[in-house]
Amino acid sequence: MTRRVVITGAGVVSSIGSGREAFWDALAAGTSGAREIELEQLGLVTVCAAPADEGALELVGPREARRMDRSARLAVVAAAGALADAGGVLGDPLRIGAVIANVHGGTETMHAAAVGMWSGGVDRVSPFTVPLGLTNAPVAAVMRVNGLRGPSSTVATACAAGTDAIGLAAMLIRAGRADVMLAGGAEAPISPLVVAAYRRMRALASAARPPAEMSRPFDRARDGFVIAEGAGVVVLEERDRALARGARILCELVGYGSSSDAGHITDPDETGEGAARAVRVALAEAGVEGSEIGHVNAHATSTPSGDIAEARAIVAAGLSGAAVSATKSLHGHTLGAAGGIEAIAAMLPLVRGVIPATANLDDPEPDPPLDHVRETRHADVELAVSNSFGFGGHNAAIVLRRA
Repeated sequence: MTRRVVITGAGVVSSIGSGREAFWDALAAGTSGAREIELEQLGLVTVCAAPADEGALELVGPREARRMDRSARLAVVAAAGALADAGGVLGDPLRIGAVIANVHGGTETMHAAAVGMWSGGVDRVSPFTVPLGLTNAPVAAVMRVNGLRGPSSTVATACAAGTDAIGLAAMLIRAGRADVMLAGGAEAPISPLVVAAYRRMRALASAARPPAEMSRPFDRARDGFVIAEGAGVVVLEERDRALARGARILCELVGYGSSSDAGHITDPDETGEGAARAVRVALAEAGVEGSEIGHVNAHATSTPSGDIAEARAIVAAGLSGAAVSATKSLHGHTLGAAGGIEAIAAMLPLVRGVIPATANLDDPEPDPPLDHVRETRHADVELAVSNSFGFGGHNAAIVLRRA
């Protein structure tokens, strides 16, 4: 018999709210986290930044916090929130693990090392640069802080990584390798080099509008994404175990799919077929048809090519009757953390019956037509899909069922 996987806790650190309830409140209210900050050599840049004091110092103490890059601190705080939300989930540490996505590694750490080396020589490079700067630093910190000894892994499939992390963690539970997994993503990419690189490739939104209006998923005036930082972690648990301990189940993870475009290094398959394959695989694992999906949490970063490709994928996968919303219009694009944060966003309609709106969608792309949610909507949603797509042609999708 296939082991069923449920979500019993969720933790978020984001520009619009930290903690599951605060995050959901902000989504329902249409709160934007975009603001201008000044970055070295770049001047004013619009970002969606998480709180400067993310809470790690109070959680783990100054010594441990100093041994973490900001991306790891975000992951540890989100994981702590998820565990607290799940209530009493911990047990045999050998049966509990984590898969935490991260793409850019420890940008805070690497920036400090580069500045130190070019200004003062090799001796100014911290010996902690490598362990704090690796992409596995967030998951290593989560495992270390919580004393977990089960499976642990990092996924780095660009902006599909957070959803892939959740899918991999669910597979480990279904295979009997673990009973509980922390899964999601953490990213802290707001550093001069990373922002400059995205700017040079013309992936970022222009500054022609106020910060809160710059992220415009599916809008014909969109011209790029607003870069963001944050972390989103869920507690995945084998269903019988969760029921035995009397856990509150938020929803069930019933399907996961992934695929590759095997095409351009950054641009998606313009037909949307590659992304649609990932969605179809997730639907097949869930044993449902596309017509049964009530809500799609779109990846929709607000880039010209990405959004139209996803719209075509949604139609090609049979989801054209579902309500579609894109929450990056509020909390920005958190890159490797996007799938974790947005899995939690996709749970909002299942738990509260509220579908968040896509902000700044003034002039939707007319073809293909979708049921865009332009104002917060109350609806009875049984099944939801959350999409994530990344540079290199990585596609991932999960299907969530109401508890």
